[in-house]
Order: sequence, then C-alpha cells, then structure tokens
Amino acid sequence: MIDVLLVLNTGSSSLKFEVFGYDRLDRLAKGKVTGIGSGARLSAIIEETGAIVDRPLTDDDHDTAMGAVIDLIDRYDDGWHMVATVHRIVHGGETFADPVIITPEILSELETLVPLAPLHQPYNLAGIAASDRLADAPDIACFDTAFHVGQAPVFKAFAVEEALREKGIRRYGFHGLSYDWISRVLARDYPDVARGRVVAGHLGNGASLCAMAGGRSIDTTMGMTALDGLPMGSRTGAIDAGAVTYMMRSLGLSVDEVERMLYERSGLKGLSGLSNDVKTLLESADPRAAFALDYFALRVAQYAAMMATSMGGIDAFVFTGGIGENAAPVREAILSRLAFLQPFRTLVIAANEERMMAMHGKTLLEA
Repeated sequence: MIDVLLVLNTGSSSLKFEVFGYDRLDRLAKGKVTGIGSGARLSAIIEETGAIVDRPLTDDDHDTAMGAVIDLIDRYDDGWHMVATVHRIVHGGETFADPVIITPEILSELETLVPLAPLHQPYNLAGIAASDRLADAPDIACFDTAFHVGQAPVFKAFAVEEALREKGIRRYGFHGLSYDWISRVLARDYPDVARGRVVAGHLGNGASLCAMAGGRSIDTTMGMTALDGLPMGSRTGAIDAGAVTYMMRSLGLSVDEVERMLYERSGLKGLSGLSNDVKTLLESADPRAAFALDYFALRVAQYAAMMATSMGGIDAFVFTGGIGENAAPVREAILSRLAFLQPFRTLVIAANEERMMAMHGKTLLEA
C-alpha cells in the first residue's frame, strides 16, 4: 500500500489533477478534464506504467468530472491509499495565511469570498464539493493569496477612507503558489539570485508580477481581485475606475455586463479581436495581433519597473507560466523595454503549482 496525495485545480470548464507519492512526492499520475459544461473529455497519463487515457465523458458537470478522476485512480492505481485531497483556492481573504484542513465552517467563510474571485472561487469550491465521495481523505485548501500576506501595509492599501479599508477593500495579490515555487527553486538552484531583488513574472492567461527580495513577496501587480495589474488573456488588467462607472451610467451596461466585459472580453482577446492565445497571435499577420502583443509587452515592462522601484532595484527577472516559458518573442520584447535598467540576470523557470500544493499538504498533515 502506497500513501498518496491527490492535488486538484478546479476551474470553470476544467479540472486538472496530479497524484503524488506521499513519502518523496514523486508524481505518479497527471491529467485533466476539459470542456466541462460543453462536451467534457478526460485525458491522463499514469507515470508508473505509461498508460494513456483519452475519452469523452457522458455528463458535463464538475461532479461527473471528479467521478471520472476517482474512477481512473481506482482502475490504474498500484495499491494507492489516498491520504488527502489538496485543493487550489484562489482567494483566502484576510483570514487564511496558511494551508488549512477544510471544515464546514471554513467552507462557509470561503463562500463569502466568491465576489472577490468570481471566475475562480465558485469552481474551486465546486471541486471540494465534488471530492466529498473520497470520504476518508481530508480536504486541504492552499491559497493563491497566502504568499503575499507578509507585505508591508503601504503595499496592501488602496487610497480610500479607513472605513472601507477596514471592510477588506485592500490589495491581496494572487499567483502565490507559483511565486512560492519560484522562490524555493531559486533558493535551491540559484541561491545568489534568491538573496537578491527578483521580479518574477507569472505570464499566462492570467498574468501578474511579483517583487521578491530574499525570497519574500514585497509587492505584486494584482490587487483585491485577480483583475488588476497586467492585461491578461481575456481580462483587462488595470483600468480607470471612472471608465467602469461611465460604462454603467452613460452606456447603460449592467453590473453583470460590465463584469463579463472586464473578465471575459478584454485583454489580448479584446485588443486583438482575434484570440487570447499568444501562439495564435504570434502566427497571425493581422496588425491587431501585433498591437495586442506590443501592448502586453509594454505593460509588463512598465509594471516590472514599478516592481523594481518597490525593491530599490532589480537583480534578476524570472519568467514562468505559459507565455513566460514558451513565448520567446514576448520575453524579448519585454526585456528590450527594460534595457535602460542596470544589467540583471534573466531566468526561465517552469511553473509547478501542483507540486507546491503537495508540499504544503504534506507539511500540514505532518505538523
């Protein structure tokens, strides 16, 4: 019998999973269910045997997706015993600074944070509900906001009156699991870089930067929600708040319509009118694609300079995430705009949020 951890990252239309051996955290299986709500499909690989699974699912909800993952594990495991299920939760609010074992009371508190992460939190919680069939395995929550908890108050505050700040209107930051992984890889493989001033860029369909000094988060580009800062695949990034009130008051858009526009129809998708996929945009001859990519690179460079200001300089820039790891022309466009800064080291480090979650889960269980 082998003790294992199941790591889940549940989104609106997908469920990604990995199975790790508990002792060494070696990966035993990985896969995903895509197309939830519109033709779900399970694809996976069992690392030990090399077995590959690729099949459609009969139903399209999260419960069915979770059931398919559990059935896959039951069919292909080699005497695995599920010790815990570890879930990525995007927003931990002001309460959650560390991973926790989920109780009904904690789940209720996480539900109050749904308005702060409407594209993520409801589906993260749906993954918890769907995993209830693993009755003997506790659920553990790991928070994307946790890495930024120790930031100084000056980096957390919005310039609003105290009464609003006391109600939680403040900056939280996200992609913390990714930045936590980056800080640990740097400490292990590049200790001289880890001790310095690092701008880490998690650049993907969701995108942000983090200023890290000595491996700790000093500042980050996302704010109260995962909408602020850099332009993203389909999210605006920073936008004049007055433009939002104008859209509602003068253009007659409802709150729901504005929210959909900000989260789903903007960013690279809105700028190009073509796609939120960088590979597609790089291959396109349409000038709108070039404009969208140029805009993205410019904003990343501008915010990188801001992150450097927060630390008093920059010693290294670390790229991670789908765009950061794979789109060399975008990396080059960003770095060319930062050439006026003192020479700094550039690294590309593969994201591994799932392993970071497994590490957190094991640490919590052994505490």
